[in-house]
Amino acid sequence: MTMRSMTKPGLLCLALALCASTAHADSGLTTERRTPTEASKLTPTEQAQSQQWGLSKEEWLRYKLLMQGIRGRLSPHISPIEALGIHAQSDEERRRYAELWAKALREDTERVLAFQHAYDDAWKRLYGNEPLIDLSQLPQRRQAALLQPDDRVLLFAASGCAACGPVLDALLEKIKRTPKLGLDIYLVDSGHDDGKVRAWAKEHAIPPEWVRNHTVTLNHDNGALARLSGFTGTVPYLARRRGAQLTRIEPQMLAPQ
Repeated sequence: MTMRSMTKPGLLCLALALCASTAHADSGLTTERRTPTEASKLTPTEQAQSQQWGLSKEEWLRYKLLMQGIRGRLSPHISPIEALGIHAQSDEERRRYAELWAKALREDTERVLAFQHAYDDAWKRLYGNEPLIDLSQLPQRRQAALLQPDDRVLLFAASGCAACGPVLDALLEKIKRTPKLGLDIYLVDSGHDDGKVRAWAKEHAIPPEWVRNHTVTLNHDNGALARLSGFTGTVPYLARRRGAQLTRIEPQMLAPQ
């Protein structure tokens, strides 16, 4: 039957059916939407997360909104503090988030070092001076996998250290070839002088964009090296951080294989 031959009652029934179908679809959509009041609330999990990060309810809601936009696309795994700091709405906000982030990283480093110290003590109690890994016995392919994606390398260096430059160069080359490999540099003779650290980084051609995106961080030592259990000798001192495990790396292991 063509539309031209359809009777008026038939058209009326069709119109009513379409209206009912549309109303039903609209009703289903309405029940899935969150009201403005619900959208402004935090779930119990979100409340716990915001407290762990030291953020207010309003800050956490702004962080969620930012992650729904370009920040979430560019940096899906960024921390809430970093996201809020990058998108700070004033210099005062930016300083506050920078301080929160610095404190969080310092506290985490202290936790890692404390656990590493406990691990070293446990190893000595259980196995004495037996080495964990005999580096001289590692095959070439195992040496090449010494650094993996998502590892972070801790490099303790000094401005007057001639041997530190080649080690740093080797690490920068490995960062180019290894996705998500990070480097945390601690200058042991910086004397808390930020200008000295920046000058050292410039002298060694550390890419500024790597510093901005935290692939490389520049830090004052603040006694961190002295707290590493079993440290003897001079810089450069290298350690690999993989999760919560900190393992010393001999500089010669960075040589091209």
